[in-house]
Amino acid sequence: MGITRKLKRKMSLRNKPKPDLKEIGLRIRGLRGDMRQEELASQLGVSQGQLSKVERGKVAPTFEILLGVATKFGKSLDWIVRGDGN
Repeated sequence: MGITRKLKRKMSLRNKPKPDLKEIGLRIRGLRGDMRQEELASQLGVSQGQLSKVERGKVAPTFEILLGVATKFGKSLDWIVRGDGN
């Protein structure tokens, strides 16, 4: 790949909109409902502290967390990440 192509690729990646971590966290929190964080975290194979950080928008959820939440609650990854679809 030539230098121009590399630069163009790098710049196009830089301009992509980033997911809103707080909104993702709010959607996950909403799906959890009355379930305790500890319970959902255990089902997802993560610590309660990690799930808390995700729900507060402090860290990005791993793919495993996103996929686990989507599967458990019957939601699409698009909805969890962007609020699109269901």
